Amino acid sequence: MTPADLSRTVLHAVHRAVAENALRAPVPARVRVERTRPGGSGDYACAVALQLAGDAGLPALEVARILRERVAAEPGIGRVEITGPGFLSFTLDAPGDSDRAVLDAVREQGSAYGHGGALRDEVLRFHHAREVRAAVTADAVRRLVVSQGARVRISCEEAGEMGAAGEAEWGLLGVTVDAYGTPPVTSPADPSAPLIPVRPVPAGATARELLERLGPDAARWGLLRPASHDRAPLGDELLVQGEGNPLFLVRYAYARTRVLTRGAAALGFTPATDAAPYESSARPLLDLLADHPRALLAAARHRAPDRVARQLEAVAHAFFDFHDSCPPLPSGDEKPSAAHRSRLALAEAAGTVLAGGLSLLGISAPAHL
Repeated sequence: MTPADLSRTVLHAVHRAVAENALRAPVPARVRVERTRPGGSGDYACAVALQLAGDAGLPALEVARILRERVAAEPGIGRVEITGPGFLSFTLDAPGDSDRAVLDAVREQGSAYGHGGALRDEVLRFHHAREVRAAVTADAVRRLVVSQGARVRISCEEAGEMGAAGEAEWGLLGVTVDAYGTPPVTSPADPSAPLIPVRPVPAGATARELLERLGPDAARWGLLRPASHDRAPLGDELLVQGEGNPLFLVRYAYARTRVLTRGAAALGFTPATDAAPYESSARPLLDLLADHPRALLAAARHRAPDRVARQLEAVAHAFFDFHDSCPPLPSGDEKPSAAHRSRLALAEAAGTVLAGGLSLLGISAPAHL
């Protein structure tokens, strides 16, 4: 990573913090980074937090903390420290170290890769109407914010469809509700936890109709993939077994990663993150995996499960591009090589991310399709 790359990385973090409402300040045209002076910490230093503190109305140390959270996991960044009144100090990875660190983190954390504690101080109360899309959206939002450490309670305005057989049907869609009726706007037990309405465009169908026609996985994807302010297309295209169906693409990509693991085991080799450097065609997939924790945090902060769906689609597309240009399994009489071991590690990491993301949407990831 060059100083220019690092400057763009920090500037991107500022843009993201402003977009996520974590920081309210004008975004500078550029961010200056300098070589650390003798006796200082890290390879490079930056004073952007001090520059933004006045407009943001926050202490420079708090601005630095907000930016560090968004820079620390960037490829090429080994460590980010806050020094003095709010300087950011960066230690860069050696080439290839950041890729190995990402893949090792995916392997170690499994389907919880990308989960974190950024929202651990938040107590959230969501409330939705007696309508299936609102219920499924609230459930997915719950999963997202809990994955980032928040505590959550969900209420529905009335039992309605939740009663009798309807309750079982909503349960088949993975929905749970903590209470019925409309609670007070502010909780007496916690005045800092206001009631947050969940109001997507209604589905125009009942849970029973969707379950009978689509099944639970396709129904949830159809309800969650569009942004909540858009109508949810819930036609038979959700059941098409082809790459034009994003749900099939994502699940097929996951299933393909499992095939690769089984194939490698049959050939007697295992994945290794440090076996060989990655080809340039692997870069889009590596970058998406590195960005996955930030994507989940942004989706949780914006209460937007559709962002997770789009992230998974991007990972699936990048996986197939990588798979086609850099096959993880040898062909013909070719012997397994270090490159195959590295490629297999990347493929397995992609599968882990796809399965974990589908789980947050309440959708299964079958190993066979």
